Amino acid sequence: MSDSADAVIDRVWPDPASDLSDTDLLSLVGFPAERTWLRVNFIASIDGAATRDGRSGGLGDEADHRMFDLLRYEADVVLVGAGTLRDEGYGGFRVSPEAVAWRTAHGMTEHPALAMVSRSLALDPASPLFTDAPARPVVYTVASAPRDRRVALGRVADIVEVGESDADLRRVRDDLTARGLRRIHSEGGPHLFGALLAARVVDALHLTLAPTMESGEAGRIARGHPAVPVGAHLASILRSGDELLLQYLLQRASSARASSATS
Repeated sequence: MSDSADAVIDRVWPDPASDLSDTDLLSLVGFPAERTWLRVNFIASIDGAATRDGRSGGLGDEADHRMFDLLRYEADVVLVGAGTLRDEGYGGFRVSPEAVAWRTAHGMTEHPALAMVSRSLALDPASPLFTDAPARPVVYTVASAPRDRRVALGRVADIVEVGESDADLRRVRDDLTARGLRRIHSEGGPHLFGALLAARVVDALHLTLAPTMESGEAGRIARGHPAVPVGAHLASILRSGDELLLQYLLQRASSARASSATS
């Protein structure tokens, strides 16, 4: 595993340390053993913008990109909303050669599985998301989704119904767990994150705070109605120059109801 010399990351708290290696960072952000764990990764500007020119990737620098890649290393599955897949230009889901080497050395598949949530199934079955996928993706949808799209996507992905008109995110988590995919890493987007929060199934948030003021009309990292406040505990603070990389552990409540996800 090679470290990026262009993206030095220091630990500010707890236990300050300088120039953390990839191994150091992985030990800090790893999944707990013997339980399902769902974490979410986002970036936001100081004034709360989740995107620049419509894409979250426009906010990140080398340190954020390094952490973005490392967070995929130990994941069994990456969970993404259909809108984010389109907006961020996801292709066939594959991790870096360094990640493949790390994963195989630790007895894992070469690449994490890809799971997505879509009520409308407005996805192209001929896109690289499916045609270049190293493993058959999983698409979570609802009973009201168009039948013709369900049939077309069913040829290239596992289609799993998790609700009538709104996706039940607890059922999504439980289905992934039943598939042996306990280490769930979500890369958004905001509507999916809002639904996951409402369902109280998020265990951790990894948030990069980009040193920029964006103004404009960009949305926040989580969207949903009604608002569902969720408490968080600060677990670690990393720093790269003027950028902060924060890790929060989120509260969960068994009584919370599931909420709708992205279309």
